[in-house]
Parts: sequence; C-alpha cells; structure tokens
Amino acid sequence: MIIRPKVRGFVCVTAHPKGCEANVKEQIDYVKDHPSIDDGPKNVLVIGASTGYGLASRIVSAFACQANTLGIFFERSSDRGRTATPGWYNSVALEKAAKAEGLYASSISGDAFSQEIKDRAIERIREGMGKIDLVVYSLAAPRRTDPKTGETYRSTLKPIGSDYSNKYLDTDKKTIQEATLEAATDEDIQNTIKVMGGEDWELWIQALKEEGLLAEGCKTVAYDYIGPQVTWPIYKDGTIGRAKIDLRRAKDAISGSLESIGGQALISVNKAVVTQASSAIPGVNLYITILFRIMKELGGHEGCIDQMLRLFKDRLYRSDGSIPTDDLGLIRMDDWEMEAKIQDAVTDTWPRVNTETVDELTDFEGYQEEFLRLFGFGIKGVDYEEEVDPVVEFE
Repeated sequence: MIIRPKVRGFVCVTAHPKGCEANVKEQIDYVKDHPSIDDGPKNVLVIGASTGYGLASRIVSAFACQANTLGIFFERSSDRGRTATPGWYNSVALEKAAKAEGLYASSISGDAFSQEIKDRAIERIREGMGKIDLVVYSLAAPRRTDPKTGETYRSTLKPIGSDYSNKYLDTDKKTIQEATLEAATDEDIQNTIKVMGGEDWELWIQALKEEGLLAEGCKTVAYDYIGPQVTWPIYKDGTIGRAKIDLRRAKDAISGSLESIGGQALISVNKAVVTQASSAIPGVNLYITILFRIMKELGGHEGCIDQMLRLFKDRLYRSDGSIPTDDLGLIRMDDWEMEAKIQDAVTDTWPRVNTETVDELTDFEGYQEEFLRLFGFGIKGVDYEEEVDPVVEFE
C-alpha cells in the first residue's frame, strides 16, 4: 500500500515503516559521528523507549556506549490494513541496527505500569543481560491502573486554582486561537499524580533491586520539563506540575533505597521539543514554534538525539565522574533554552504573534516538519510513492 500522512487534530493516525526506519538510522548515524562514551553504561533498561527522549536515550546507550538494551513501551503492530504506530516501527528498526553490530537488543510491548510487564522484564534481563547499570524512566501516559489495587486513574492537563485562558496554535488551520481550560478538582490533581508522578518509577526500581538485578553504582534517570513562565499555568503550576513534584519526591526516595549499592536516582529537565505529547498541550506548541525560530537564529537548537547525547556525555558520564545539578538537585539540560537572551526574545515575540504573523514570527514550517518526522514522513531518501508493506515484525 502507499502510505500517506493522515493528521487528525494533534495526532497523525498513519506511520510509514521505511520512513521511521530512516529516521532512526539518521539518529544512529548522528551518534556514531561523535566520539564514543567509553565510561558509559553497558546494560540499560529504558521504560518508555519507542519515541522522543526515550528512543533517543536507547539509541545513545546502544551506539555511543555499546550497551545492551531492553526497551519497554506500549505500541501497536499493523492490523487489518492499518499501519503500526510509529513507536513500533522505530523499535523494530533500532533492534535490527543494534543486532547488526553484535549488540543485545530486546523489546517488550505492553502496559509498563502492570506487574506482568515488570515480571517479563525481570525474566528477560536475567536470561539475556547482565545487571542493569542504567534505568531510564521516560513514560508519558493518559492513564494508569494501580497494580496493587486494580483502580484506574486518568491524568489531566488543567490549571490549579482558577480557569485559565491563553492563545494556542491551531496547526491544522495555521491560525492563532484562544483556549480556556477549567480549573482542576482535587481528584484531578491526585489522579494526575498517580499517573505521571513517581510511584511507578519507584516500583520498577524496587522490583529490580529485590531481584538483585541492579549493578553496583547503578544510575536511574527520569525526565522532566519546567519551561518558561508563559506555560506555567498549564504546566509547571498545573496538574502535570504537581505530578513532577512527586517525581522529585520519588527521586530522593529511590536514591535512599540505592545507597546500599552505591546507586543514585536523578532527574533531567529537558528542552522543549516536538513530541506527540507536547503537541497536545495548549499554548506549548505555539511556544515551541517561537522557540525554534529564535534558537535556530541565536544558536543552541537541539532535537531529542542531540539533547540525549549531551546528557550522557556531559552530565551522566563525565570523565571526572561528577554530575552537575542545580539547587534542587536537577540536571538542567534546558540550560540553553532558558538562557536570558533566548527567553527575552520569546517574551518579546509572544504578544506579537497572531494569525497574520505566524509565518514571520514562528518556525511553523520547521515545527510541522518535525511533527511529521515523528511518524516517518518527510525523511530524505524515502520514496513515499512506493508500495510498502505495513506489517513489520521483530526478528
């Protein structure tokens, strides 16, 4: 079949297998064009490994550190003529490339919140890998079923305290609109913490430690985002922000639990990039289009793979063994984004953006290109007029 992008709102419902493979290969080639990380991890578990920062973390682990990797994700294979999800195609491509270089690479698709998937991961690690020296926690999910109680919780993107209105970019029509979000209830807040907070991260580390599968001196890192003040009401100070506070609580608790084996839990605050999750947050997609234009002009623009290679090389596995953090103990990979010259330019631009000035003041075209790349479209060297089989399976 000939596969074309079909965009509905904030998501593309098709994905191109050869495009996704080419996108993964581009990221692998980028990593291989840089010096290897000799003191990096050798056995890596990535929870949330199929797209965005999780996928980039797995690529850097495998191709910069020559690490064995196990990826956990919830993706769908091709069925009844529908394409698979892009994360499925990405993961098949990564495994294929890693195995071609003699690296162990395995994947488990399923509900990472469940005990079943934790048990399967433990079995896979015990059978095919050594003790894990890095656990990357990069999950973003709309709901979670507590494995102990069976109760299902749903996360929300809402402000706290009062309703909130702000402008956003309607990417379908390329117009600036205004959205109003109602204030969260206490139940909304608690449910979001249950889904997007640190509880599941703790359960993963606890399970691995109890099974004796964490190496001496192991690290675990989870990902966070803070962003500029213009996004705080819906993000940092909203329900998601409360969940991220709980993630920081979990970081300290996990570090305490790992003291006996010299381990450490960390949180990396990453740069705003185009992901399936970020594109659905009102106001954030507009901010990203402005940010991209400014950072491309002033310097410092990074995508997921650039950011993760810098995280591993310049933070997690520095030659001197130190890990620079801020006053809250957070790794600030958003340091270039939050530079005064960048944020001052964003602040100056924001009120001037309207439907008539989108092309002038934002990088709408670059945003759209990055969005479609997530689904394997717009990749150089891919013939999109060619008939392709949407069914791609793991070897």
